[in-house]
Amino acid sequence: MTRQRYLSSPVPRPLAVPIALAALLAGLAPAANGQSAFSSDSPWMLGDWNGTRSALQAQGYDFTFGYTGEMGSNLQGGYDHDRTARYSDQFTIGSHLDLEKILGWHATDVQFTVTERSGQNISNDRINDPRVGGFTSAQEVWGRGQTWRLTQLWIRQQYLDGALDMKFGRFGEGEDFNSFPCDFQNLAFCGSQVGNWVGGIWYNWPVSQWALRARYHLNDTLYAQVGVFEQNPSNLETGNGFKLSGSGTQGAVMPIELVWSPMVNGLKGEYRAGYYYSSASAKDVLKDEHGQPAALSGAAYRSSASKHGLWLGVQQQVSAQASDHSRGLTLFANATLHDKKTNAIDHYLQAGLVYRGPLDARPKDDVGFAVAGVHVNPAYRKNARLANQASGIDDYQNPGFVPVQDTEYSAELYYGIHLANWLTVRPNLQYIRHPGGVSQVDDALVAGLKLQSSF
Repeated sequence: MTRQRYLSSPVPRPLAVPIALAALLAGLAPAANGQSAFSSDSPWMLGDWNGTRSALQAQGYDFTFGYTGEMGSNLQGGYDHDRTARYSDQFTIGSHLDLEKILGWHATDVQFTVTERSGQNISNDRINDPRVGGFTSAQEVWGRGQTWRLTQLWIRQQYLDGALDMKFGRFGEGEDFNSFPCDFQNLAFCGSQVGNWVGGIWYNWPVSQWALRARYHLNDTLYAQVGVFEQNPSNLETGNGFKLSGSGTQGAVMPIELVWSPMVNGLKGEYRAGYYYSSASAKDVLKDEHGQPAALSGAAYRSSASKHGLWLGVQQQVSAQASDHSRGLTLFANATLHDKKTNAIDHYLQAGLVYRGPLDARPKDDVGFAVAGVHVNPAYRKNARLANQASGIDDYQNPGFVPVQDTEYSAELYYGIHLANWLTVRPNLQYIRHPGGVSQVDDALVAGLKLQSSF
């Protein structure tokens, strides 16, 4: 099959940066003082600043300087078989202020975070057909504009002896709702999944918007929370990374969630169930205002007064070392369901496992494996077929053909090498079947490398 070729361009931030950090660590013997710079026992690469950092924390001032870098290389298959490697990364600069210690404000804290993303993504033109793009991404850190952004600016206060927790400011939905860790490199296994499949209304990290979240603890293991988030597409624009005004707001996204965190046989678990509702109008994926297929009538797609969906999430540790309960097997699964009238994706399913401390000699390493399926709404699929019918194009190779998307499957296997408390490197292998849900695109094999570091 003949495919269009793309010339790769140099990555904006060289691989030499994270590699040099790892090499420097390997060349240094562990310091006797665990808080010394480059000590493997320190949580920060630059250490404790001669005790200043710990002293500031004790006074309520905590600082974050983080780096995440991800490399992806298309080993086989995909839309374009021309092999290359791409690198993308993110810097995080933040501060957390405990206002009870600083100002005497009871149970109050503030978070301020700025992020900067840069680089390129192997999925955009090598893995996916650029005419329709893809659903998952082999490098989750890429996206939402390769630019500087105000990612967090919020204040939180607790009431009723901590039972009620209120949070207001600028942050993303996935920070509190449908939350999930981000150790995998493929987007299908990283972070809040609702935002990946209704990204036009639900904005995950690093995008922020004005929001209010209220959480009430029903008991020690169960809480309910509700939020109201500004739905403003202009927040996605590259030039609006520090926008604070509400101009461009179209409505609000209102999630509600119940979170249960039991101990099962002495092992931690977390179970989430939630629902979201968007008050902004949403475009139908198939029909016009007269109920006819818009691709054939040529009329505008009709609008719906709202958009909605729900999610379920499970994480449960099922085994542990007798001497160290942080080591052991954790199983997880996530599912989302979405409005079939207005959303391209009608459901998503994911399951996997993480084993922490697989080797006695490497107690802080971890290994993870996960699989996921992203299913396209049949009405959205029908609309693509009708668009091709209206244009009279039925040849996939024709540039004007609209590829018909169905289900995309992803799998990832990684091994996390805990080089230091401030540096983890996770080489991974990803397999993507029907990239972008397009059956004409060859299944892809991607080699990845994810670095997570704290300065």
